[in-house]
Amino acid sequence: MGVTPIIAADAVTKRFGTNQVLTRVSLPVSEREVVCVVGPSGSGKTTLLRCIAMLERPSEGQILMQGQVIAAAEGSAAITRAAHAVRPQIGMVFQHFNLWPHMTVLGNLIEAPVRVKGMSRSAAVDIAHALLEKVGLTDKRDAYPARLSGGQQQRVAIARALAMSPKVMLFDEATSALDPELRREVLVVMRQLADEGMTMIIVTHEMGFARHVSSRVVFMDHGETVEESAPAEFFGSPKTERARQFLKQFED
Repeated sequence: MGVTPIIAADAVTKRFGTNQVLTRVSLPVSEREVVCVVGPSGSGKTTLLRCIAMLERPSEGQILMQGQVIAAAEGSAAITRAAHAVRPQIGMVFQHFNLWPHMTVLGNLIEAPVRVKGMSRSAAVDIAHALLEKVGLTDKRDAYPARLSGGQQQRVAIARALAMSPKVMLFDEATSALDPELRREVLVVMRQLADEGMTMIIVTHEMGFARHVSSRVVFMDHGETVEESAPAEFFGSPKTERARQFLKQFED
């Protein structure tokens, strides 16, 4: 019997009115895996991530964490309880940083651990300091988001998600709003997390990162999983014409 995935989408379909964005997408992710989800804009990647993060409810199918249903088309009291219990274990970093502008960097990091987990302020501050060191921003603890570069804001957003000690980290185009130099500083932090064994699902257009850091690449198009394989296989010899055409745009 195989190991239960730490998190999984199981035959997830998502419709917004008459617009079907996902069609029976399944994505099991094992502990310590780094799965990069790639594909053209509008292929359903972000919607899949939002369903996994319980920000959208599947129209059909379900989301499971360690074998327990946490989201489904038909809700129930048991699913609601399960979702409430595991929500802090799923960290998400968005394309736009979503920091609280009226709080300092430190305030952004300690807010959820104190309010959601009931952690003491002193314990939350200790964790925040360690995370700011990890992302290279110890000197910015008292700065407000408006005083930071985009790359710095995104690193704060990563640290804020990590402050909840998640079991899984989700990244939705975390570098797409940044210029090349700022993208690099964020990717360095993400690569460090991968090296440390953090389970991650990453929606990205950063093909170099996907090639070198992911343990598996999932290619989506028109709301479906078209192809998935190890990065060397996906980038070296994609199986489908749709994947080959997609990768051509990244050739030098």
